[in-house]
Amino acid sequence: MNKKATQSAAGTAVKTEDALLNEVKDPIEAAIETAEEKKPRFPRLKKYNEKREANSSKYSKFNRFIMIIFPLFICCMAEITQSKYISSFVNLITERPTVFVFDLIITAVVFIFLLGLFKKGWLTILVQTFIFMALSTTELFKYGTNGNHLILSDMKLVKSVKSLTSFAYIKITPRLILYYVIAIAFVYLAFYFNPKIKASPLRRVTMCCACALPMAALIVLPSFYNPVYNAFKLDTTDATNAFKLNEKFDKNHFLAFLVQTASESYANRLVIPETYSEEYINQITDIPVETTEDFNGGKKPNVIVIMSESYADFRVFDELKVDDKYYKYFDRAISDGKGGIAITPTYASWTVRSEFELLFGLPVRGLNTPNMPQRELADRVQPALAQYYKSWGYNTVYVHPFQSNFYSRAKIYGHFGFEKMIYHDDQEGTTDFTVPVDHFGTYVDDSTVFDQILYEIKDSDKPIYLHTTTMQNHQPYDQGEDPNNEFVNYLTWIEHTNDGLNDFLTELKKVDEPTLVFFVGDHFPSLRGETSVYNQLGLTGENCSPLYQQKYFFWSNYDADFSYIPEEEVSFFYIPYVIMNIIDAPRDAFIEKMNGYMKTLPVYSTEYNDEIPRNDELDILTMDRVVLEDFSPSPIPDDELSTHD
Repeated sequence: MNKKATQSAAGTAVKTEDALLNEVKDPIEAAIETAEEKKPRFPRLKKYNEKREANSSKYSKFNRFIMIIFPLFICCMAEITQSKYISSFVNLITERPTVFVFDLIITAVVFIFLLGLFKKGWLTILVQTFIFMALSTTELFKYGTNGNHLILSDMKLVKSVKSLTSFAYIKITPRLILYYVIAIAFVYLAFYFNPKIKASPLRRVTMCCACALPMAALIVLPSFYNPVYNAFKLDTTDATNAFKLNEKFDKNHFLAFLVQTASESYANRLVIPETYSEEYINQITDIPVETTEDFNGGKKPNVIVIMSESYADFRVFDELKVDDKYYKYFDRAISDGKGGIAITPTYASWTVRSEFELLFGLPVRGLNTPNMPQRELADRVQPALAQYYKSWGYNTVYVHPFQSNFYSRAKIYGHFGFEKMIYHDDQEGTTDFTVPVDHFGTYVDDSTVFDQILYEIKDSDKPIYLHTTTMQNHQPYDQGEDPNNEFVNYLTWIEHTNDGLNDFLTELKKVDEPTLVFFVGDHFPSLRGETSVYNQLGLTGENCSPLYQQKYFFWSNYDADFSYIPEEEVSFFYIPYVIMNIIDAPRDAFIEKMNGYMKTLPVYSTEYNDEIPRNDELDILTMDRVVLEDFSPSPIPDDELSTHD
């Protein structure tokens, strides 16, 4: 073959190979090439990105300065945003400099950790700015709403943020906008100059570990965090009530408070006692039982438990000079029945603490007083009080005129033995109420709930046990004659509840069924932080005990035996056993044991009195029934025990 022919053949072969390569070219590579061809459609963006890339090396010293100064910047911005005023931040630096240094170190450690994750400085700055400003703003609105400060465990409610917005006072001020503009400007500055680190994956992993390990130790290891907190002079006093917690915040300020209370929350986690066993539970409940099946001669009265949202008697504070007219019919109910004082396990918020104690007859202190005790429960059938009533032939009903998914009530309370649960969701436009629904203020009128109770009594062919947690008197209290006077508006709503209560009890007198009513407020109301009546009263962690004393009444339309009602104050969780004694219900060893505790330990609440020592038996019984194996005598029928793990 001649030379020309050879070259031609070789050329053909090359072309054939090129053609084959083109045919099998990776589709992703082809897509990239197509995208590259289209890039010129955005020449300004391309040029801007090239400029940013050039800035990374061209301004390396300035970029280094940005990353060094950022922890100080975002630490200051977080503290200033939540406090609203720069003067408060100045006080932190001048009066608590060691706390500020602690804040700065924590902020820097978080920054280095995120930098190890993302590598790009601007992205790290964006993420940390978002986290710190979001937490700071949440603290601002939370304290402004109910006078309680943010702790990290509050984040468990993030799924209910839609519901929470109906409670909160959210006010976007020019000052808040300015703070966000400053923060965004810093993020843009970092984005434009594009700082980044040159580090191998191994080095970045090392950075993350070097930051994560001490941060974890700062939360879970007392031998590490105690000397650290002492070195930086953080207040580590046990915050046994909301006011002491707020006083701790005043000393530690925002960031240090979040970290220290996280350590405190972890230290208070539930731990199974070494003494826990079926034998030990049997030993505790091995007591004689006075059995009875009479129910006051065989008559099973309807049992109505009304836990009224934020209903509280402010006449306990003489200096407020509250007119008796607001509580007129509450007082009349006491005179017609009998009243007393119950010690609530919470103040201003966390209704589910009070609800847990009334639904289970157990102290939240037995679970270390979590904000949301229902989140601690085992996912199984639970020996709540409704289970007892169901076993006695009662229809059991739960009524809550709010969203069923708030606090996961519908899911969790389905284990409690309620045969019927009634909710109302304004946001979704759905309701389980069978009576006309009216509103007073933001929420469903208490009178609507009273009407539903009357309907349930008349509709049932059996006696009913009904628990309701109302909503009418929940904050916000900015609706009324004076939107700026929360307290006056609140009292107006209390008066409206009294009017509805009077109508309700009047109608019950006409019902030809014996009915026992227990009425109590879950806690004193949430009132705005710095302008609240609580601040005007000068309440502190040492003198706030009246806020945990809730007046209650028992009332009946038949000749109930009120001699069982304690003359002295008792904790909320004893009330179910008072009710059982009044109606002469059957008892088991557990009920008898709790009646014994009511005599020897009438108040068991650290919120009210942190000097009351722990009772190991009561704590273990509480954990056994709702968290562990439920070895104690249970109201759960045998045919349901197969689902009772």
